[in-house]
Amino acid sequence: MAKSLNEEYLELIQRLADRLERLSADSTYAHRASGLRGSLLQYMERIETGVGVNRDELDQLVEYGFGILKAAAEEIGGSK
Repeated sequence: MAKSLNEEYLELIQRLADRLERLSADSTYAHRASGLRGSLLQYMERIETGVGVNRDELDQLVEYGFGILKAAAEEIGGSK
């Protein structure tokens, strides 16, 4: 049985939130990642409980989250 777009998107958001949580506290991106993670988790809860969400806003948060992960990875790679 194929998963619905919402289920797949929720899994993507959960993986993103998990990875944002794993950023080192020493990272210059850790504070932003923490706040963004909280926002993502709030959106996930709203989706799971059937409350409507603004998909454009959520998409922007997801894009921003991947941007933070990319920048943090570049920061780690540049410190070697």
